[in-house]
Amino acid sequence: MINQEDNQGIAQLYHAVKHSIRRYLYELDGTQPHDMYDLVLRQVEQPLLEAILEHTKGNQSKAAEYLGLNRGTLRKKLRTYNLHK
Repeated sequence: MINQEDNQGIAQLYHAVKHSIRRYLYELDGTQPHDMYDLVLRQVEQPLLEAILEHTKGNQSKAAEYLGLNRGTLRKKLRTYNLHK
């Protein structure tokens, strides 16, 4: 169950991401972006994995649970970003 504090954190994350994307688009200064969807996912996924692994002290089972992934999928993503140990 999500409490009010969680809702505030979710809203802050949402606004931070939206602000970052708007700033990125502004800084392109008229240059048309390409593959924005993949770009954003790549830029978010690696720090997400790093932060969750730090939080779980490297426990991949717990990290997979936090992320809602199975361990095999998590391991594959960790290899993609060279984060596997």
